[in-house]
Amino acid sequence: MYYLIRSILTEVKREELARQPGPYVAVLTRSEWLQERGSFDMGIDIDPFSHQIHSTKAEVNYDSLTGSFSIPDRADAEAEETRFAFALDEKGVVFIDDSGYAANAVTQIARTKRWRLPSLERFLYDFLEQIVADDRELIERYDLELDEMEDAVNRDKEDDVNDRLGEIRSHIRDLRIHYEHLLDFTQELEENENNFFTTENLRYFRLFFNRVERLRSATVAISEHANQIRDIYKAHLDVRQNRIMTILTVVTTIFMPLTLIVGWYGMNFRYMPELESPWGYPIVIGVSLLILIAGLLFFKKKKWL
Repeated sequence: MYYLIRSILTEVKREELARQPGPYVAVLTRSEWLQERGSFDMGIDIDPFSHQIHSTKAEVNYDSLTGSFSIPDRADAEAEETRFAFALDEKGVVFIDDSGYAANAVTQIARTKRWRLPSLERFLYDFLEQIVADDRELIERYDLELDEMEDAVNRDKEDDVNDRLGEIRSHIRDLRIHYEHLLDFTQELEENENNFFTTENLRYFRLFFNRVERLRSATVAISEHANQIRDIYKAHLDVRQNRIMTILTVVTTIFMPLTLIVGWYGMNFRYMPELESPWGYPIVIGVSLLILIAGLLFFKKKKWL
């Protein structure tokens, strides 16, 4: 896929890129790049493999800027990250991608964007915006879910809170790292070491940098909120365990005198007077009930029950 950056992205054939002036966008698979890389005249020899890509980054070369994208799946935190490479100079940008992510993003831009002042910088801004387009809503959903979880914990109606908290904290951590990589990436673009971009258009990269910085700050706040809920949840578990231990202690204490009575009269000595008395059995029952009621009243008064 080849596009010229006009007021909209205009799809053209490969041979038309050399005949028409202006910046371009190319989206190639790895095999297409290996066949055509010499025609882009970027003075680079990159051979991108997705398994060699570990982060979003940009590297300045003598007459080009190369790098990679590693984008976590927003819908499924356990899914494999989308990885692809890119190379650009003042004439245009080439995405080398077998996943289809870059092609879909560029197609979306071609369908929905129209520019008054088209430029390579503006295209890159819109492409980067596609990566984080729905992240604000995603973070807000996490924030709302955490509020509901906190309310459930406070009402002692939590259900598998700890497991879900772990999932959210893991996904938020991945997003935070992703945003930090994007910040470094954007700073590399804004440095403009090879003067590929015009000075006035560097503002697009500053705009994107500020947006990602706000998203990163939001993930930090979400992470802290999740940690607070985890601490509250652990505190509630401790209170619950202490309550159980208190009840067990009270029950043990109440029945300890009864156990003594049982042990005492279980000895069955021959000359125990109570064994021959017709009131012995009812008296033992009455004493046992009295001890039980007195113990319950005592612990109730002490508010241990």
